[in-house]
Amino acid sequence: MTAGTPLLLPLDPPDDSTPLMAQYLAIKAEHPDSLLFFRMGDFYELFFDDAIRASETLEITLTKRGKLRGEDIPMCGVPVHTWENYAARAIRAGHKVAICEQLEDPAEARRKRGYKAVVERGIVRVMTPGTLTEDSLLESRSANYLCALSRVRDGFGLAWVDVSTGELACEALEEGGILPAVARLAPGEILLPEALFQDSGFRELSRDGAALTPLAAACFDSENARKRLEDYFQVASLDGFGAFSRAEVSALGAVLDYVRLTQAGRMPRLLAPRRLEPGSILEIDPATRRNLELAETLSGSRKGSLLACIDRTITGAGARLLALWLSAPLTDPEGINRRLDAVSLLFDAPDVRADLRAELAGCPDVMRALTRISLSRGSPRDLATIGDVLARIPRIRALIGRTRLPGEAAAALDDIDRDLGTHTELVYELSRALADELPPLARDGGFIRAGYSPELDELRSLRDESNRQIALLQAKYIDETRIQTLKIRHNNVLGYFVEVPAARADALMTSNVLKRPEGGEDALLDGAGGEAGEKTLFTHRQTLANQVRFVTVELSGLEDRIRGAADKALALELSLFATLCEQVLERADALSRAAEALARLDVFQGLAEIAGTCGWTRPVLDTSLDFHIEGGRHPVVEDALRASGESAFVANDCDLGPGNRLWLLTGPNMAGKSTFLRQNALIVLLAQTGSFVPAAQARFGIVDRLFSRVGAADDLARGRSTFMVEMVETAAILNQATERSLVILDEIGRGTSTFDGLSIAWATVESLHDVTRCRSLFATHYHELTALSARLDRLSCHTLRVKEWKGQVVFLHEVGEGTADRSYGIHVARLAGVPASVLARAEEVLAHLEQGEGSSASDRLAEALPLFDANAPCPPQGGAAGGTGRGATGPGPVERALADLNPDNMSPREALEALYHLKALEAGEA
Repeated sequence: MTAGTPLLLPLDPPDDSTPLMAQYLAIKAEHPDSLLFFRMGDFYELFFDDAIRASETLEITLTKRGKLRGEDIPMCGVPVHTWENYAARAIRAGHKVAICEQLEDPAEARRKRGYKAVVERGIVRVMTPGTLTEDSLLESRSANYLCALSRVRDGFGLAWVDVSTGELACEALEEGGILPAVARLAPGEILLPEALFQDSGFRELSRDGAALTPLAAACFDSENARKRLEDYFQVASLDGFGAFSRAEVSALGAVLDYVRLTQAGRMPRLLAPRRLEPGSILEIDPATRRNLELAETLSGSRKGSLLACIDRTITGAGARLLALWLSAPLTDPEGINRRLDAVSLLFDAPDVRADLRAELAGCPDVMRALTRISLSRGSPRDLATIGDVLARIPRIRALIGRTRLPGEAAAALDDIDRDLGTHTELVYELSRALADELPPLARDGGFIRAGYSPELDELRSLRDESNRQIALLQAKYIDETRIQTLKIRHNNVLGYFVEVPAARADALMTSNVLKRPEGGEDALLDGAGGEAGEKTLFTHRQTLANQVRFVTVELSGLEDRIRGAADKALALELSLFATLCEQVLERADALSRAAEALARLDVFQGLAEIAGTCGWTRPVLDTSLDFHIEGGRHPVVEDALRASGESAFVANDCDLGPGNRLWLLTGPNMAGKSTFLRQNALIVLLAQTGSFVPAAQARFGIVDRLFSRVGAADDLARGRSTFMVEMVETAAILNQATERSLVILDEIGRGTSTFDGLSIAWATVESLHDVTRCRSLFATHYHELTALSARLDRLSCHTLRVKEWKGQVVFLHEVGEGTADRSYGIHVARLAGVPASVLARAEEVLAHLEQGEGSSASDRLAEALPLFDANAPCPPQGGAAGGTGRGATGPGPVERALADLNPDNMSPREALEALYHLKALEAGEA
């Protein structure tokens, strides 16, 4: 069967389906939209069209297994020990994965229901992009959010959860705020009611890679959602968590319901829902996030982004928290200063900071380990993670105390010290119980330390003694049969068996007719070997290509004793593991507070570290409309210059106070206008995040919204040209910016005709000055706009300075008052490698254009320059029709001299003299 002809699943199991296939079809019918990983021994098998899709997506071999209605059943499979890698690839490709496990032991199934009994199976979880919990499937330094968007009447509610950590939050939105909120969270999956899913306007939510999952309207019913939330958190009312709107409750309930569905009834431990209050964070629209390259560059890489530049955190939890803070800077000066106080104390204590970094380096991810334990997916290593981190807390608290003198207070660090708490008893219990070397899975056993449980030690001793007996029995059989390659092996199907090479199997086959020892089977079970000279009875069980397998009564009896001891030991070990997990979950609230405190401490020390190593300063923020930055620098560009060893970054000032709130910035291409615009926006972002900033001094009033329109790109997916995208972003700024906003605009109007673009730019400047009245930086090549400074009293003109030297342009990257008289575009074209003939022609056209303005200049240009004459000669660089050019009457002196030269007939001396002669002709000295 080919990939192009999928075999559709029947609605009901056909009469010719086997019991196993009937079981598969019944389970698949409950999860038709997921790839069903169906456990069969050591493999997860996929059948029918699931197998076809998986073979293409996962690049695994498509085969077949049995028939249904006379047609081959497509099949493929992945090994159990590597299933996570395949599941991750399937999810990244847009699939959901339903994991179907064997719920009973095959041997137990055969004992209960006969040799041909089908093992009981069931779905243990459905894996989707927004519900992953395994470290192997997640980025340790990035959150993985599942969002739900709900609409109740005209109001919207957005809820989000990180299932791997238990973080749960929501906010009320107007329709215009949905895209910015989703861009801030960058979720892996978004849940939508069917009605919104069918609305094409909401499909745009998936543009950044989020999977859209439609749910029935009943999942978003606000009353049912409220009851589900109250039941889960065991409260009589949600009022203690916040004043949630109906839309917010609806979205929270949908998230909760979906998590329960995908976890097959098991619920992770979720933190109490947090409500994001309107106006509490700096609003940043998707275009601005993209233009400023906050979390990733325009090419989609994390390297080169602001986040990558400033991230000096040690732990995964700290990195995730830093990303969250940077994506949603605060607007409350008090909250910002609490963060800055903590950074300042650690900034002033570099020795303490170094010791903290060393301690944090030994702190794995407690929150994710705690979540896996709450879902019964925890491992011994998760318990060890919690124990190791808790053991470091006393030393970390002592270091926090060293950051300030006795009696001094720092609210943020004091909160961390309190939340870290004391966990002596749990640390002692975990360290006493867990071995030094731990397996990845509890079912592997061997993770309880010797001496912790006398009963377990006794069972292990019995099990290990049985293994010694197996070795002795193997030696006995080798001695009896004289087959040195004989081995006693074990697998889950046959149990223990004797294996010999196929070439030596005949010698054991003949033992079937030998006399049984005295005492019969009971004697064999007791280990009796019979009279001297009698041989053990080997019973044939399986023939392979190169090996033949046998069993003996003696080996079967020994296997029963081994299995009993090993099974009892593992069962007791798993019981002890469950008890330890219960002890951890009993302290889950305290552990969550400690884990969050460690993440905050990691962020604070990381921000102090970059401030100390890069020479950043503490900003001053208030509620005024001031904006003063002295010696500001672009953090990412400066970091790149430092790494490459190039010249130092040129710092610049920016003053956008109430009397000077709009700067019109002109200057040449490549002089640094866009860098200057971006650096001021990034300084605001960093300051309101709670970070020091790359400036000699920064003082400004809180910014409520940040807008950036820098650069240009089309949006073919939505049928938008470059100019259309530019106008949409400009419209959003003019419609949404407030007096407290910061707006940076670059090259408005450049995507259309000169006069259209100039008119739009002109009107935009006037609107920013007279209507919006926000703090703005407006960069342009329309030098005509500088005339507005005579009429707009709060507009000032600034330029990027350059210096011309011997026909070359030197960019100084300095911002000063005044206007630029030229854009030096042809110079930039020369740096880019544009051919000299094109550059020369451009200079000639520019000279004619500069002779006049408006349509008259264009008319004169059309008459004077044959722009569309393909045969018109283009003068080389340098230009005039003189010694080196072609004059009106024919070739010049240099060209005639060149035509007379025959290099093949010239000696080296003659060639050198000819070169000097040509130089003299060019200089007009001939």
